[in-house]
Amino acid sequence: MTRFALTVIRHGETRLNKEKIIQGQGIDEPLSETGFKQAAAAGIFLKDVKFTHVFSSDLKRTKQTVHGILEKNKFCKDVTVEYDSRLRERKYGAAEGRPLSELRAMAKAVGEECPAFTPPGGETLDQLKMRGKDFFEFLCQLILKEASQNEQFSQDSPSSCLESSLAEIFPLGKNCASTFNSDSGAPGLAASVLVVSHGAYMRSLLDYFLTDLKCSFPATLSRSELTSVSPNTGMTVFILNFEKGGKGKPTAQCVCVNLQGHLAGVSKTP
Repeated sequence: MTRFALTVIRHGETRLNKEKIIQGQGIDEPLSETGFKQAAAAGIFLKDVKFTHVFSSDLKRTKQTVHGILEKNKFCKDVTVEYDSRLRERKYGAAEGRPLSELRAMAKAVGEECPAFTPPGGETLDQLKMRGKDFFEFLCQLILKEASQNEQFSQDSPSSCLESSLAEIFPLGKNCASTFNSDSGAPGLAASVLVVSHGAYMRSLLDYFLTDLKCSFPATLSRSELTSVSPNTGMTVFILNFEKGGKGKPTAQCVCVNLQGHLAGVSKTP
C-alpha cells in the first residue's frame, strides 16, 4: 500500500482578480499587494508542514505565490519547484482581458451559461479536465516509482512526520476514513505534495476527483461548495491510497475544500 498527501492551493489575488477581469493563460498578471500578503499568510499557516514535492503553474501569479509560501516554510526553503504548464489556468481565448460580465454576456448570446460556455479560441471543460487528469496520473506514477525504490515505511520513519505535520493544521483524523488513520496500521505517507494552481483549474480537478475517482468528501460540504471557485490561496487537501502494486485508480479521501482560515488577518488593498 502506498499513500501520499496532495495539497492544492490557488494563487494569491491579482489586480485583475479584484476587478473581475478574465486572465486565463494570456494575461500574465503579477500578484497585487493583497496577493503577496495572502501568499505570506498561507506560508505562515503551512510553515511546519514538510512537503517532499512542490509543483506550480508556470504563470507569474502562481510562481510568486509558491515563492511566498516556501519562503516561510521551515523545511522547504531548498526544495526545487517544478513549473508545469499542465497546471495553468483554463484558456479563455477571446474573453481573456475582458470583464467577467462580458464572458457571461457572450454565453447568454448563444443560449449557454458559464462555466460550460467556451469562448472562441478557449479551452472546453473536457479539455481542461483531461489536462488535470494527465498531470495527476503523471504525479501518481512519480510517487509510486519513488516509493518502490524505498524501503517499507515504519511508524517511526520520516514518513510518519509527513502525516503528523499535516495533522497539526488539517482535520485528517476527523474527516479521513479509519483506513487512513495511523491507528489502523496503515503505512506512513510516501510523499506530501504541494501544488499551486488556479481557480477554474482547481474546480475542474475537484470534479475529476468527485466523478472519476469517486472521492470521499467531508459530509458537511454542500454541492455548491464543491463546485464554487476557490478564494485566493484557498487550500484543498487529499489523501491518496494505492493498494499494493499500484494498479488501477487510487482511493481518494478529501480532508478539506477551499480552506481559508489563514486569511482572517489579511487586510484587503483599498
